[in-house]
Amino acid sequence: MPTLHTDATEALAGALADGMTLAVGGFGLSGIPADLIDAVRDSGVRDLTVVSNNMGVDGKGLGVLIEAGQVAKVIASYVGENRLFAEQYLAGQLEVEFTPQGTLAERLRAGGAGIPAFYTKTGVGTLVADGKPHETFEGELYVRERGIVADVALVHAHTADTAGNLVYRYTARNFNPVVATAGRLTIAEAEHIVPAGELDPNHIVTPGVYVQRLVQATDRVKHIEQVTTRPRPAAQKAAASVAG
Repeated sequence: MPTLHTDATEALAGALADGMTLAVGGFGLSGIPADLIDAVRDSGVRDLTVVSNNMGVDGKGLGVLIEAGQVAKVIASYVGENRLFAEQYLAGQLEVEFTPQGTLAERLRAGGAGIPAFYTKTGVGTLVADGKPHETFEGELYVRERGIVADVALVHAHTADTAGNLVYRYTARNFNPVVATAGRLTIAEAEHIVPAGELDPNHIVTPGVYVQRLVQATDRVKHIEQVTTRPRPAAQKAAASVAG
């Protein structure tokens, strides 16, 4: 059973240390453990290696750790929309290990499954494969990738029960499940926490055995990196009328 905590700061108490590896679920600003990320920033911990699909945007999501100068290395699939992240990388101030998106997901899954390494064709013949062992299988060349095990994993769930079982919603079900299994210590924030036994077992994605700490997520704005919408029909008619 995970321990229940009153806020994200309490949930992280005693878990953070300079130089540690932190795996964080979510995709950009979608499905991220925003409360836990802010608590990491407020802790002042430094020289972090952060494993995440990308680092959010300037001033939001994992971008707050970049701005605070707390990150030494990032393992991610792309720079994304974070201008400061790109600037620090290009200036040589931040080490970045680019990993193809599917490979990153599999590295986390492998780490959580106790698989130290695996072979993939993705990245063969590119800079991604430089310096890594290669092997030929049935006439095809593969590159070896290492599984990732983080000191601490931070995830965001839509619903959790008090036994630590997690259910994700929509885009949050991207990197959160594999991140949850890849941490030596996994801390989950959930929008809703219900008594054990209330979740349909068929809907549980992350079993509670992977979760050591649990905290209620605060009700906060869920930011979107790029808002793209089509005009509503009424607005289109009004615009056409004005133009006419």
